Amino acid sequence: MNGPEILIDFAPELGMFVPHERRNGPSKAVTDGASTLGHVVESLGVPLTEVGALMVDGAEVPASHIPAAGETVSVRAVPRPQPVPGAPLRFLLDVHLGTLARRLRLLGVDAAYESTDIGDPALAARSAAERRVLLSRDRGLLRRRELWAGAYVYSDGPDEQLRDVLGRFAPALHPWTRCTACNGSLRAASKEEVADLLEGGTRGTYDVFAQCVECDRVYWRGAHHDRLERIVAGALAEFAPGGQADAN
Repeated sequence: MNGPEILIDFAPELGMFVPHERRNGPSKAVTDGASTLGHVVESLGVPLTEVGALMVDGAEVPASHIPAAGETVSVRAVPRPQPVPGAPLRFLLDVHLGTLARRLRLLGVDAAYESTDIGDPALAARSAAERRVLLSRDRGLLRRRELWAGAYVYSDGPDEQLRDVLGRFAPALHPWTRCTACNGSLRAASKEEVADLLEGGTRGTYDVFAQCVECDRVYWRGAHHDRLERIVAGALAEFAPGGQADAN
């Protein structure tokens, strides 16, 4: 870029995306006189999915604003909780976030997941077609213009990833209502209905079952239930009003 020079200041929450020299207050940036402010911000490393208000000389402007020489720009972080207008809150996770997808489903959150790498264009297109918030740690993917909405997942550990998404979007929690394998809805099932799908030991030990209406997978309170219960209880205590799941 070789054009108007501006001062740009990034919120501390966005520091991980920009070079060290831009993390401690306003710094100079040279634009080309034609690119939008949104393009300038992304060229400096910050996906627009992570940006809240863009302020120019104290007034909020859209990402389509063309910077002029001498302007002072403040780039704020996206608000938390972040509203997602115009559609039911649903997610799409890329191939690297399988554990997070299963935990969201455990909590009853609609979380589609691609278990194979279908490529960035296809993921972005699915986000737009199904109006899902794309969750990813791939900054390049989150810059694709086809996206309906997206969010960077800041941690590489499943526990913190879950807290990050729940804290950012505040989805309604309905534990034990979704299949962790395929994201379908669960229904109560009698032992007789699912007997042919059970091992002999399971049939003799357990009496309460649920079954996915999409893939027919059967669930019961097996050896891993205590660990899953801790995940659910922790999420409800921190993110559900009064520590309880929504009634609906």
